[in-house]
Amino acid sequence: MAAGSGHPALAVEDLGFAIGGASILSEVGFAVGRGEMLGVIGPNGAGKTTLFNVLSGLVRPTAGRVLLEGKDVTRLPVHRRARLGLGRTFQTSSLFGALTVLENVRLAAQARLGGSLSVFAFPRAHDAATRLARERLDEVGLAGREDHRAQDLSHGDKRKVEIAMMLATEPSVVLLDEPMAGVGSGDVGALSDVIRGLHRDRGTTVLMVEHHMDVVLGLVDRVAVMHHGRLLAIGTPEDVMADATVQAAYLGEPV
Repeated sequence: MAAGSGHPALAVEDLGFAIGGASILSEVGFAVGRGEMLGVIGPNGAGKTTLFNVLSGLVRPTAGRVLLEGKDVTRLPVHRRARLGLGRTFQTSSLFGALTVLENVRLAAQARLGGSLSVFAFPRAHDAATRLARERLDEVGLAGREDHRAQDLSHGDKRKVEIAMMLATEPSVVLLDEPMAGVGSGDVGALSDVIRGLHRDRGTTVLMVEHHMDVVLGLVDRVAVMHHGRLLAIGTPEDVMADATVQAAYLGEPV
């Protein structure tokens, strides 16, 4: 947490989400400090994506609160949270495949700068939105590939474009939902470097759901383990991996 600040970047208090009497999330509570990277892990069905859907505003919790920079955003829609600095990527690609890399990121930059979102009303080649888009593409290592169509990229480069789009909205807290999903082994290292730079160089607060344990353990400051919709453990990667309860419930065997 930054010096002199009174609130964590993101906090959840007694968070719950139930559908038709089935509890998907129950009594989840944690706080993420400014500039911290938290990995969220757990087996399929543990509630990880539901947690991200609640944090980003796609669904409303049935109990508890979500606080962004100390502000209660529990009832705010997605776009209001985005305006307050919350960004998110998804497991599946959200790109416009027929548009170029630059055009995809420029749309996000236009939204941030208050311009048109129409794909038929692109700004001029050297306006603020285009400059911002080029800066973000350079930041994720895609300078020189602006004119490639998004649909022709590898999965790893598509993820980079999605991160560039998110960065164009200038978020202070980002949610990365399985960024390595579908990414070939040859692209994992470069994409990890982009995420590491997002955290280390920008000082952005990052929450990341990821099944690739080696990626998670090599990037994050702390790990939160979800199990049956509850927070089973949270702590440093070393402490969590050594926790017997985590080993039994999630890993299935000692590490």
